[in-house]
Amino acid sequence: MIPVPSNTRVWLAAGVTDMRRGFNTLAAQAEKTLEEDPYSGHLFVFRGRRGDLLKIIWWDAQGACLFSKRLERGRFVWPAAKDGKISLSPSQLSMLLEGIDWRMPQKTWRPLTTGNLRENPAT
Repeated sequence: MIPVPSNTRVWLAAGVTDMRRGFNTLAAQAEKTLEEDPYSGHLFVFRGRRGDLLKIIWWDAQGACLFSKRLERGRFVWPAAKDGKISLSPSQLSMLLEGIDWRMPQKTWRPLTTGNLRENPAT
């Protein structure tokens, strides 16, 4: 997993991106299309046309990082918008990278009461 600092924002580039692009052209796309500074330390996520490949660029103050991930089965969940950007939390990014629908995660079970949950304790 990418070591995302707590104050880092994650930007998803809506639409599709040419996956032949490297850091420099993806950084230019982040600057021009997303209107964000690619050297700000934020993560920028781009998805290919087929939906099974994505690339993430990140400037970590020491150099440029380019991560890519390809799913063996399925597709990454992506917004339907043709252009624009969406901000994700680091936990939503984790779900996205696992192939989970990050838009509507299912909440886990929550107890209805506190304390002893036994109805008829043995006496």
